[in-house]
Amino acid sequence: MPRWETIVFDAAGAADFAPASALDALEADVARAARSLETRECPGADRLGWLDPEAACPAAERAAIREEAERARADCDAYVVIGIGGSYLGARAVREALRGHADGPELFFAGTGLHAGATARLLRDLRDRDVRVCAISKSGTTLEPALALRFWREFLERKYGRAGAARRITAVTDAHRGALRALAVAAGWRVFAVPDDVGGRFSVLTPVGLLPLAVAGLDIDALVAGATSMRQACREPRLRDNPAHFYAAHRHVLGARGFRTEILSAFCEDLRWLQEWWKQLFGESEGQRGRGLFPAAATMTADLHSLGQYIQDGPRDLFETFLCARETAPALRVPAVEFPADPEADDGLGALAGRSLDAINALAWEGVRQAHVAGGVPCLELTLDRLDPRTVGGLIHFFEKAVAVSGLLLGVNPFEQPGVEAYKREVSRLLGRR
Repeated sequence: MPRWETIVFDAAGAADFAPASALDALEADVARAARSLETRECPGADRLGWLDPEAACPAAERAAIREEAERARADCDAYVVIGIGGSYLGARAVREALRGHADGPELFFAGTGLHAGATARLLRDLRDRDVRVCAISKSGTTLEPALALRFWREFLERKYGRAGAARRITAVTDAHRGALRALAVAAGWRVFAVPDDVGGRFSVLTPVGLLPLAVAGLDIDALVAGATSMRQACREPRLRDNPAHFYAAHRHVLGARGFRTEILSAFCEDLRWLQEWWKQLFGESEGQRGRGLFPAAATMTADLHSLGQYIQDGPRDLFETFLCARETAPALRVPAVEFPADPEADDGLGALAGRSLDAINALAWEGVRQAHVAGGVPCLELTLDRLDPRTVGGLIHFFEKAVAVSGLLLGVNPFEQPGVEAYKREVSRLLGRR
């Protein structure tokens, strides 16, 4: 049961489905995959900048990000992040997970789709707010964010004038080329670079994610420090002492035994957007050449009243990874209340008075785990002692390292996404884009 600081990975609920002998047989392959990452000899070796979180966004660059964030915090109360996929999911995931630690302007997200109604509502809702915009795109030509930027440039220019708008737009884009970089330079916008060696879904701990998070008031140094510490834990050579490798090995063994869907079941509503980021990270990295597990998500306990029946009693081709934060609001305790004399009015929960809701949530999680294991569902567990920037930074690196090893075990390049380009070509053809 490997542990890193505030995170524990426990695979006891999958022991009957992923036996020790199968994991032992895979240990050499896991070590080989991990070694190829460290020596930069694996497929996609030019996209491994995320592997060293400190190098992906050094201290000097984080200082520049904090300075830019302070300028934004001084004159805006609404910060619109334009991006799609990895250009926004990581920032949104961390911001939602750490809502209690943020004290800056509210973050809004645009360019995540083509729904006209959503775009119109956000433009309307922010018309009386002090707004800044952060446009995030490696190329600047991806359809959804490129269209959104047109709307928000027009919004800012009407509100603040062309010169005023230019002071309120920041671009995070390619360091050397691309439409967004050329536009930003010509318009005089502040520019931060996406590292050449980091792909979008791995970019949350680069300026792509750290700039919006700094504007929101989060401690970006603690995020990077947590990821850096987790990196050291995930270099441990022994499989059972390495949290990311042990997780990757279990996923591979379970997949080979017919469990083709992984459900990330979070017993914490603040982690819902982290689940969305996780789905992109694993779906794009593994889903190639007819291979890979299907990444799904459930938010507990709400989804026990919808998906719970299927998980408990449906086809036995799925497994669960539980994600639970033990402390989210430890001071919130069940109040004692009086009921009318009629015994039918009593909710039967009097024994819970004075107990913390976090503790009750943990008991629900344990009960669900026991029921699902008994029903034939392999269950893995990731327990977070608390949600803070260091812990979330560590969790991000844990998942990034795990999916890199998982993809290599499957024989795919986990740092490309050739299937994404297929739909882009067809949409571009229909739109008549050059």
